[in-house]
Amino acid sequence: MTVRLSIVLGKHGQVEDIRSGAVPIEGVDLTFLPFERMPDAYRIMARTAEFDICELAPTTYLMAREAGVPITALPLPMTRQFRHRGLQRLRNSTIKSPKQLEGQRVGLRAYSVTAPVWTRGILSDEYGVDLKRITWLKEDEEHVLSFVPPKNVSDAPPGKTLAGMMRSGELEVAFAGLAGVGGGEDLDLVEFFDNADELERAWYERTGIYPIHGVIAVRDAVLRSDPSLAGRVFMAFQLARDNYWARVESGEAKGKDDLRYAKLAKIVGDPLPYGLEENRRSLEALVRYAKEQGLIANAPSLHDAFPDPREGNGLVSTGRK
Repeated sequence: MTVRLSIVLGKHGQVEDIRSGAVPIEGVDLTFLPFERMPDAYRIMARTAEFDICELAPTTYLMAREAGVPITALPLPMTRQFRHRGLQRLRNSTIKSPKQLEGQRVGLRAYSVTAPVWTRGILSDEYGVDLKRITWLKEDEEHVLSFVPPKNVSDAPPGKTLAGMMRSGELEVAFAGLAGVGGGEDLDLVEFFDNADELERAWYERTGIYPIHGVIAVRDAVLRSDPSLAGRVFMAFQLARDNYWARVESGEAKGKDDLRYAKLAKIVGDPLPYGLEENRRSLEALVRYAKEQGLIANAPSLHDAFPDPREGNGLVSTGRK
């Protein structure tokens, strides 16, 4: 029997064969829903669990799960990227060292965006930065409506944007791209850490942490209705990933992200590892950061939050109604 399930995926090389149908999920007919901006899909999934299968920012997932949204994430990490990069400052800013961020404002799209969660964790762990002494200035609403941000999180003033505030010099440090200033390409910005490559390599060699920026979440009702579905989803994504990596290694896939993963492979080995044990250190760090930064009140068991279908004959039990 074939079931029809809705799915939302980013345009990543590792899921290209899922999107094209070259690698099917056994017994499933997928209906792909298009989104220009993946954060828009994240917001919907985190609030209403509207889609059967959906890529979701891992921090948003942890928050939604704690809020009672009936979804479960499989340990199928999507985008991977180290996070010493992405925090930027005005070129003429005098704020140049991590401790100098204390007492300052830092711009971001929303407090719960996963990229800043990773960078804040690094600032705290590696440089002793007191995150509570920084004002986190946001211009978008949080994906999980019930979430109440810490007291040192503020909205940008009415009528102002982060990019505009940086143009005027009202704001000197912010996250780049979708994590922060968005379309601020005209701004004269430089990376806060000017030796990010070196720092990232050393951090990984010391900690084994390889930041995760997306997971695959499935509605609990879908998992309960077909206990073997999680295993079939995992197998299909794994095959699509393997096919993609073969294209990267052969030189067939040579886009910007393809080359980035080839570069990352020189540091981490497998640049797209799937599975709970394969990603345990990274997931433990993410959960810890989310709790320390006030995004979740309780740290869930990794086996409950990110069940690996290979650890139970392909079965996943959500344990929730």
